[in-house]
Amino acid sequence: MYEPIRTKSVHSTPAASDFPHRSREEELDIQLAGHLAALLAVTDELRGPAPGPELDAAAERLSAAVSRLRGGRPPVRAVPGAAADPAPLHRRAHTLAGRALIVAASRADTAAAILAAERMEAHTAALAAPAAPRELSAAR
Repeated sequence: MYEPIRTKSVHSTPAASDFPHRSREEELDIQLAGHLAALLAVTDELRGPAPGPELDAAAERLSAAVSRLRGGRPPVRAVPGAAADPAPLHRRAHTLAGRALIVAASRADTAAAILAAERMEAHTAALAAPAAPRELSAAR
């Protein structure tokens, strides 16, 4: 009564896949390298309006961490910008450092976690520094 199906369904999955799969560790490496590279780009942007040895050292450490995660390939560096207000950049850098910290912790990469935590603290301090004089003058 019914004719048997002679071809495979287009909805069936092949037994052997033709594309490579990455392990969870490789995926976390890619994510962490991406977050740190984005943090490096924002750090490079911050070096324009507020240059200093602390930002230079942070940029070099971030660059080394990204290179390590990418198998020795150095990251693309941004040209220091000339932003008028560095506060939005500090907020963005703080957010990126927080994301990197979460991925580094789940990956158990102590060096990257320490670097991300240090950058979070530095950007928190940079955001709090201009607010302190305003709070003192408002209290008087």
